[in-house]
Amino acid sequence: MYKGFAIAVGILFWQLPLLSEAVAQSRLDRASLNSSNKGTVGVITGNADSTALSATSDLARVLDNGNSLRIIPIVGQGSQQNVADLLYLKGVDVTIVPSDVLDFFNRTRRYPGIKNKLQYITKLYNEEFHVLANMNYKCLNDLGGRRVNFGLKNSGTAMTAEVVFNAHKVKVERFFFDQKTANEMLKRGELDAVVYVAGKPSRGFENITFKNRVHFLDVTFVDALQENYLPASLTNEDYPDLVAPKEYVETVSVGAVMAVYNWKRNSTRHRKVSKFIDAFFANFKKFQEFPRHPKWKEVNLNSTVPGWTRFSAAQSWLKNNKVQRKVVARQVSSAGNGKKNFQGFLSSLGGDANKLSASDRNALFQQFIQWQKKKVN
Repeated sequence: MYKGFAIAVGILFWQLPLLSEAVAQSRLDRASLNSSNKGTVGVITGNADSTALSATSDLARVLDNGNSLRIIPIVGQGSQQNVADLLYLKGVDVTIVPSDVLDFFNRTRRYPGIKNKLQYITKLYNEEFHVLANMNYKCLNDLGGRRVNFGLKNSGTAMTAEVVFNAHKVKVERFFFDQKTANEMLKRGELDAVVYVAGKPSRGFENITFKNRVHFLDVTFVDALQENYLPASLTNEDYPDLVAPKEYVETVSVGAVMAVYNWKRNSTRHRKVSKFIDAFFANFKKFQEFPRHPKWKEVNLNSTVPGWTRFSAAQSWLKNNKVQRKVVARQVSSAGNGKKNFQGFLSSLGGDANKLSASDRNALFQQFIQWQKKKVN
């Protein structure tokens, strides 16, 4: 008995250094775990070809500084799901979604009280509404009853496409394929048109040209769209293989919003998001330099988003810091209400703009852009 006890004590004595080392390692692991997660910000965005994912990759490249702050880009499953993930999924702190998503949730009442839960850090760039169709179709109305791809279900493209086609009172047979699959189906004649909402120039149209007998259709900026959208255009500079030189395609755009959950002040998540905002806003000029995505040059941190509430930490930062109030070339101002902006421009000109020819309307649109720049500056 005593011999067995002595052996047990000896084994325990021999293992004490190992046990001590294991305890120390466990403490180190816990400290590393807490340190890593404390500075990690998960940003959920669009698919691999989306402007949002490119922008989020830029966030990571510019702002990552070790465990103090690290941006984790997350490929999402559509704008509606991204909002759900922001509300309920651990590890998701920020999302980039189209500005009309809040109106969609208010209208469908999918998340009661969403307006108080979902807030924005800043309005980013504008994303253009692309309708690429077989050359047999000359305008949006020609697509009535035709086969049109609306992007993946629950995506921002599908959501905005529903609004735009309803605004034009054009009913189509809707399909929900990913962009690459839809493009190939359009080439083969299995679809009549594809819709894609993305910042121009979009990589989603890299492998399709005039040779495939397709072109972009005009999308008129009708009254029903003026609350949440802005006029835009696609040019040969944007798509040299899909838009003829010196021509332009009239369309609309929707703002991309960097959104966040309305965390309680002084909570851990509020502090973490606030730290991200401080770094992002303080280093904003770096995002407008090469080789960052060109859409960053459209961003004006002071821009407001109608119907949305700005997150308290972002509002405080802008109040306490001077940010250059500048709109760069190719941006139609994102500040304020689109309908008021456009109507204000028309009033400044006088006359009836609706009677203008297509070429005159193009000139009018370019004047509108210049007028907006002067208005914001």
